[in-house]
Amino acid sequence: MPKEPRGEEEVWYSRGLRFGCEECGSCCRGPSGYVWVTIQEIEAIARFRNEPPDATARFVRWVEGRYSLKERIDGDCIFFQPVKGCSIYPVRPAQCSTWPFWESNLRSREVWERVRLRCPGIGRGKWYSADRVKRRSRVVRS
Repeated sequence: MPKEPRGEEEVWYSRGLRFGCEECGSCCRGPSGYVWVTIQEIEAIARFRNEPPDATARFVRWVEGRYSLKERIDGDCIFFQPVKGCSIYPVRPAQCSTWPFWESNLRSREVWERVRLRCPGIGRGKWYSADRVKRRSRVVRS
């Protein structure tokens, strides 16, 4: 007898995943990339830094029709400080706050394990149900 369709295919992380940020900064450093930010996030960063909104040109760039945080020559986020960590942590963009639950990291268990080598918080800390992981992965689309 055929099984009834479930609507969505079962994911490899159907039992959920654990993650607890260790504030190591590895997600803020490394190869060049994009940290997409909305106008609202840019304004929140400016307020947090006690800067006028027009000062944002110093920390964002226009790429392919949207804004991204600038980065240093080595690829590190402009707001990452080696000893302190993220200098805008309380108002960090959604892309940052949903790490490591990005679609690109959740493609397969093998990809997740490669990301885990770089991020010591993966596999530790708070448990996230598969539904919550899916919701977080859909916050930011690349």
